[in-house]
Amino acid sequence: MASAKSGKKPAAARSKKSAKSRKNAGSKGALALLRADHKKVSALFDAYENARSTKRKLELSKEICSELKVHATIEEEIFYPALRRVKGVDDMLDEANVEHAGAKHLIAEIERSSPGDDYYDARITVLSEYIRHHVKEEQDEIFPKAKKSKINLQALGEQLAQRKMELNSLLLGLIPR
Repeated sequence: MASAKSGKKPAAARSKKSAKSRKNAGSKGALALLRADHKKVSALFDAYENARSTKRKLELSKEICSELKVHATIEEEIFYPALRRVKGVDDMLDEANVEHAGAKHLIAEIERSSPGDDYYDARITVLSEYIRHHVKEEQDEIFPKAKKSKINLQALGEQLAQRKMELNSLLLGLIPR
């Protein structure tokens, strides 16, 4: 009863919940991880649209490009190959890969230039439109098929998270290449 008065849960309940929280903190399901990436990049595009200074635009464009390169890589290396086993997604995944190629082309152009250059803002705008279109198709068409499949999305999420950490470390120069 003392625990009820103090507002604390019994030790057994606390340890069970903390173990569950630790597990979830380190391993989102694949779809949750990818949705979080989508949401983050969308917010970065929104921030870019509202940015006024060249310095802020450069910071945001670098972060956008970095996030998209990592995200595309984990999808292409892990998520899409896992989904190839699901009936009826091959055409969608082919289209997604083509969209990735178009985005990578724009990212390369953005990375070779800087705010203030001709077409810089236009490239960011077109990249934003590409990505928003891609995200909508992925979340509306591919994710539901993945959810209905027999793929272990939790284990797949752990693989995605691990590879994402590796790629981010490489981009930050923390691991020798």
